[in-house]
Amino acid sequence: MSNTILSLNFLTMKKFILIFSIFIGIQISAQQKITVWPKGEMPNSKGLKLEIVEEKEGRITQIQEAELFAFLPAKEERKKMAIIVIPGGGYRHLTYDLGGYSYAKWLNTLGISAFVLNYRLPTSPDLKQREIGPLQDTQAAIKLIRKNAAQYGISPDQIGVLGTSAGGHLAAMASNISTDYTELKGDWQTISTVPNFAILVSPVVDLDEFAHKGSRDNLLGENASAEKIKEYSMQNRVTEKTPPTILFHAQNDNSVPVINSILYYESMIKNKVKGALFIFPKGEHSIGISNKTELTDNWKKICADWLKTISNK
Repeated sequence: MSNTILSLNFLTMKKFILIFSIFIGIQISAQQKITVWPKGEMPNSKGLKLEIVEEKEGRITQIQEAELFAFLPAKEERKKMAIIVIPGGGYRHLTYDLGGYSYAKWLNTLGISAFVLNYRLPTSPDLKQREIGPLQDTQAAIKLIRKNAAQYGISPDQIGVLGTSAGGHLAAMASNISTDYTELKGDWQTISTVPNFAILVSPVVDLDEFAHKGSRDNLLGENASAEKIKEYSMQNRVTEKTPPTILFHAQNDNSVPVINSILYYESMIKNKVKGALFIFPKGEHSIGISNKTELTDNWKKICADWLKTISNK
């Protein structure tokens, strides 16, 4: 009798280990880490060896090089669309969990593949030119996903960006600065760095009168010239070639004033760029996957419906 019980326990344990191993395997594949730059081809680097610095769980203040974390829906549910999620953090840190992974998991419920980008921060001691470092990483990430679209079961012509706060500023830079700063050669040069669409959530846009000072100082330095400030205020860079964009902001955002999104949308209207702007009365600087009010939480449904109009084109 005791031998039978032992055998049953052993079989049960083996079954548990097998199920657990499969679960772990699924988790690993769902969050595959991808190095953005081909080996030895990362530009704008002094060659310093840096450690990853995480000031607290979910916030990174320093990385060696850019990385993407892939969140892929089941193949049976996967659509052709993919979105690169760009976390915020005032260009001082990366809120990769709350401002990255949480959005990626939500996008997966829509059947959309998501890639969370941890980019080099402009405060990195390794950068030669601070203000273009984050843009270079974003452009390289867009190229990489487009080049390997077939591998992920997605379309290279349906690659968007979703940026929150300072990540929204970076998403806007990628949307409006067509100059290729990646310095990648060969067939990489034929791949566009501009996304097909953009989602900006509580974005930093203006770096002048309505700036989030921390984001501006971290990106451009504390003594940036008026010319540099104007150049990196993204409402000044919108053209008729800016991709379709949807913006979400809270009227009571005291960190990044709502006028940032208004200025960007005004430029979109002037340049006949397709898109929309939604301003909610409440939400502060915390519009995300979980929201304090039911009204603000509607941004996800609105965004999902808007994405359907993009994918149907």
